[in-house]
Amino acid sequence: MIIPAFSLTLTSIQPTIVRMEHFDVIIVGAGLSGIGAARHLQMRCPGKSYVILEGREAIGGTWDLFRYPGIRSDSDMFTLGYNFKPWLGEKSIADGASIRAYIEETARENDITPHIRFGQKVVSADWSSEETRWTLTLANGTHVSANWVMMCSGYYRYDSGYIPEFPGIADYGGTVVHPQHWPEDLDYSGKNVVVIGSGATAMTLAPAMAETAGHVTMLQRSPTYVVSAPSKDAIAGRLRNLLPKGLAYRLVRLKNVIVSMVMFKLVRSNPGSAKKRLIGMVREALGPDYDVEKHFTPRYNVWDQRVCAVPDADLFDAIKAGKVSVVTDHIETFDAKGIRLKSGERLDADIVVTATGLEMQLLGGASVFLDGVRVEAPQTMIYKGMMISGVPNFSNIIGYNNASWTLKADLSSEHVCRIINHMDAHRYAVAVPKLDPSEPADGNFFGLSSGYLDRAEGTVPKQGTRHPWKVHHNYARDYASLKLGRVDDGVLTFSRAPMPKASRAA
Repeated sequence: MIIPAFSLTLTSIQPTIVRMEHFDVIIVGAGLSGIGAARHLQMRCPGKSYVILEGREAIGGTWDLFRYPGIRSDSDMFTLGYNFKPWLGEKSIADGASIRAYIEETARENDITPHIRFGQKVVSADWSSEETRWTLTLANGTHVSANWVMMCSGYYRYDSGYIPEFPGIADYGGTVVHPQHWPEDLDYSGKNVVVIGSGATAMTLAPAMAETAGHVTMLQRSPTYVVSAPSKDAIAGRLRNLLPKGLAYRLVRLKNVIVSMVMFKLVRSNPGSAKKRLIGMVREALGPDYDVEKHFTPRYNVWDQRVCAVPDADLFDAIKAGKVSVVTDHIETFDAKGIRLKSGERLDADIVVTATGLEMQLLGGASVFLDGVRVEAPQTMIYKGMMISGVPNFSNIIGYNNASWTLKADLSSEHVCRIINHMDAHRYAVAVPKLDPSEPADGNFFGLSSGYLDRAEGTVPKQGTRHPWKVHHNYARDYASLKLGRVDDGVLTFSRAPMPKASRAA
């Protein structure tokens, strides 16, 4: 695109030319999804020009942002890893630094790193129907355009986490930390620490900090389902000794996918039995004298919210060793030395960690416009879990809520490549999911009742009741749809670019 600009001098007005940089594809985000998307694009759409715009100054996304003690995956790395790059680490449940190194290595090995532009936060994307292209506006005021945009920016805000309004917190004299912004120099050795929260972050922090802290208390309003998982996959270890590493990886990946799908199906079809079994496993780990009913028995069914996995029972071991306590109560108020609970109990704390969750934010907070008209997300519907109704040449890569993120991210990126190749083969310029107005909505497409999803109600696209508008969170169904199914399914509609105005006039 050539944009005329003018500079004023004392004698004349001289025209200059400003050329907007254009790419076939723009990928937004250099985290796990973005690096994977670039690799799939290089492999399946060779010759396509692309750039990765990363708002931060490093590769890794979540795995670079979060630096709190004990940060690790809560999915096994044989499925959280890419389908094209074997995970060769010793542990199946890996620490954050190892995952970050894996992503960086993938970028280096595939010559992706030179395509990344750091410090380039996208604030808006505007589609021009006349030009059949996107123009992205960056926070620094510059613009870049593309035929297709792949949003790989995750689903939560990077600049701030969720912190409730705690009464009296201004009176607290200790240190308050949110895991999303962990101070590198925080010294908690010998200190009394209270971790507020009951999710995966809290259950990771508590045993990790307890190694050097004086004592750690995990304060929760209500319990979460917890299951101990081995940090190492014994079958993977044996297969690596018998088979080539790539083949061993694929077999373990397939095994873990099948096991997770079968277990999820069994749990959802027999919620009472599943609950009894999970609570029984916690009771076995903590012993008959521990109040499992109060601290580890949720009020909801299994997988209404995400189940927390603790590697090698580290949380349970820390509790039994007296290093970690779990308190289930509500906060009455903070005071100078700690927290007063509604039960009347007090928790003295040198440090309070607010592991209270995320702020959901799709598309990295960027606004989307179609010919200058803003797209209102709640009025749209998600297509195949990866595109938005009525929005052309635009994909949003989102992973699973009940399995590893990358399983769905890989499938979605591959499907985008299939769409692009189909468009090239038929000389199409536009691909847009067309929603039948009679399609009924069926709530948020994550399918969970977690707090961050409830808080985001009314700000994200809906899902439908049937394919391709229903998000199933099932790898087998998505594999059939995204890997094997038709691209031109009658819902995703294609069109060619309009003729230039001069040609139409002629």
